[in-house]
Amino acid sequence: MDVICSACGHRNDPGANFCSSCGERVAGGPDDPTAAIPIIVDSHPEQVDEEHLADRDVFEPQMGLLVVNGGPKAGSRYALDTAVVRAGRHPESEIFLDDVTVSRRHVELTSDNGVYTARDVGSLNGTYLNKERIEEATLVDGDELQIGRFKLQFFHGTGGVG
Repeated sequence: MDVICSACGHRNDPGANFCSSCGERVAGGPDDPTAAIPIIVDSHPEQVDEEHLADRDVFEPQMGLLVVNGGPKAGSRYALDTAVVRAGRHPESEIFLDDVTVSRRHVELTSDNGVYTARDVGSLNGTYLNKERIEEATLVDGDELQIGRFKLQFFHGTGGVG
């Protein structure tokens, strides 16, 4: 029997834990463990995605911005507007990525005077920066951060810059 999502009404395959349309939980409890699923890190263009450059001017200079380019939530944007931003499947994460390929506490993004660092916090499937698995790395404009099935591109804001 199909599993119906209570958030969007989408019919999902029997046994689904998350809606394939909106990503909401459709079965299981909040303490379900993260599934160990092989992550395929696809190649990506070696250039900055021009489509998202126009959005940078609404963010303050030196403020970090993540744009979801691939996977669930494609097109979403997240401002890195505090000293520490946590991304993961935990509902209290500042960047909530609801997919079984994401650990509940997956990665922390920190800033120090406009310099952003991504640090894996013991995720099961790892964190990748430009196709390389990392424990900790500094982000620069155009970098692709992969967290589970989510591919996020990093930028700095340019608001008020010439």
